[in-house]
Amino acid sequence: MGYVMAKNIADSKDTKKRVKEMLEKLKGRDFRITPQRYAVLNILAENKDHPDVDQIYNKVKTQFPTTSIATVYKTVALLKEQGEVLELGFHNCNNRYDGNKPYPHSHVICTKCKKMMDPELSTLDELSSEMSQKTGYKIDSHRLDFFGLCPDCQKKG
Repeated sequence: MGYVMAKNIADSKDTKKRVKEMLEKLKGRDFRITPQRYAVLNILAENKDHPDVDQIYNKVKTQFPTTSIATVYKTVALLKEQGEVLELGFHNCNNRYDGNKPYPHSHVICTKCKKMMDPELSTLDELSSEMSQKTGYKIDSHRLDFFGLCPDCQKKG
């Protein structure tokens, strides 16, 4: 089996696992799971691009044209409240959401096309511990974002 095929199978399993985890949290709150809400969960679980609500809504509408944007907002808000989605706020664009890694982690963001990635940084936990030691704060969350031009935008000039 080739690398790409193996990665796609792994990604599919990860998506199903994330959807299942989110479903369990929502069912624990007696939240009714409609096909539209299930579609929102799938989009958040499979999407590595950290979509905003409008992007999620537009994808859901392709399957369920009568879906309201309020359904998307309510579903995302409840997932955020349950700790199943990470909200990333920015001063110059819409909030974006990460349903794959709903915990603090680093991001690299293209200042031109707004593409966002989750690089794995081995020293992030150490940095959090160091910050706590130096300041006396009990760190319960952190955010570390890097901004620059992605390889595609660099090629375009």
